[in-house]
Amino acid sequence: MFDFFKNLFGVGTDIGIDLGTATVLVYVKDKGIVIREPSVVALDGNTKKVLKVGIEAQEMIGRTPGNIIAIRPLRDGVISDYETTEKMLKYFLEKVNASKLFKPRVVVCVPSGVTEVEQRAVIDACMHAGARDVHLIEEPIAAAIGAGIDITKPYGSMVVDIGGGTTDVAVISLGGIVTSTSIKCAGDKFDDAIIKYIRKKYSVAIGERTAEDIKMQIGSVYFRDEPVSCTFKGRSLVSGLPETITITSEETFEALEEPVLQICDAIHTVLEDTPPELIGDISTRGIVLTGGGSLIYGLDKLLQRETGIKVEVAQDAVSCVATGTGASLDNLAFFDNMYRSREHKNQIQL
Repeated sequence: MFDFFKNLFGVGTDIGIDLGTATVLVYVKDKGIVIREPSVVALDGNTKKVLKVGIEAQEMIGRTPGNIIAIRPLRDGVISDYETTEKMLKYFLEKVNASKLFKPRVVVCVPSGVTEVEQRAVIDACMHAGARDVHLIEEPIAAAIGAGIDITKPYGSMVVDIGGGTTDVAVISLGGIVTSTSIKCAGDKFDDAIIKYIRKKYSVAIGERTAEDIKMQIGSVYFRDEPVSCTFKGRSLVSGLPETITITSEETFEALEEPVLQICDAIHTVLEDTPPELIGDISTRGIVLTGGGSLIYGLDKLLQRETGIKVEVAQDAVSCVATGTGASLDNLAFFDNMYRSREHKNQIQL
């Protein structure tokens, strides 16, 4: 009888979610990544009704009339607006869950430094959005799996996942995190740094979208053989009128110096806390970069120069966390036990 209803209504879909500050990626078991959209929700300012989610909502940022609000409900890797996050999750879950009768089982990745309160917020938001069960996996573990690293082997692997809100640095061995840190310095801080630089040097104000375009087009943290440039428009802080500015990749190198140094410091901190035996493994195997922030020009070269260790960017770095989260669906008991063990260890240390 149960098989009859499964065939009639479909079964609850197993779903992996990379709930990123900048982008949400949804992985459906046996299908792969089916959704890749900005973490943005457009609401009616009066009724709080959801108008648009994802790409269409992102296009409204900075362009909405007074009665429409475009919100990014996640900041620095965690939920900053619970109700809006719940509405966004509900939209995506309904979009991918084939069954109207069976609720989906969901795995969500979280930063390695997430607090117990922040974990509960993620679980509650998913449950209220329509999930049957919610499991958590730490971003460095998911990133390592997505990058093709066999995390069960008895050797050390180092992963640096640079997302929109957080950078997670971790050394992984025998299926668990040996040492790690999570800092709130990633892609969004790159954008902020470009905004502040242009404001200070040119007395021109630009928005988040423009800063992100500059970062993606010519952003650099290592000198290029041939500098590149791009032209954009902003508002003059002197006259209040539109102004056209041309900025070079060498200027973005200067603008991004501070946030990149914070990432370098985080990597040094984790290396200092890593057991000597695993340091040898990392020196041999190298450091793997994942996440959208790792794609900025020259970051691998800069980190290799600063650490003296080979650094490489994972293939399809943006999707690694989502792919790894989806892969964990096949062995949830293992990852649940690993997550609980790490939580217990952290409580003992506190």
